[in-house]
Amino acid sequence: MSVIYLLLTISIIVAVLFFVVFILAVKSGQFDDDYTPSVRMLFEDELVKDKSGEPEKTKNKDL
Repeated sequence: MSVIYLLLTISIIVAVLFFVVFILAVKSGQFDDDYTPSVRMLFEDELVKDKSGEPEKTKNKDL
C-alpha cells in the first residue's frame, strides 16, 4: 500500500513540474502565432512598383 502512496506522490510532483514548464513557455511567447509560419510559403510575394514604375518583388524582411 505504501508503494501506491509513493507513486501517487511522484506522479503529482511530475505533473506540477510539467505544468510549471508549460506556464513558463506560454509566458515567454513560445506558442504565439502558430498558424502563419505554416502557411507563409503558400503566399506569393506581392509586387511593389519602384520609383521607375517597374514592378519589383518585395524582399522578405522576416528572414
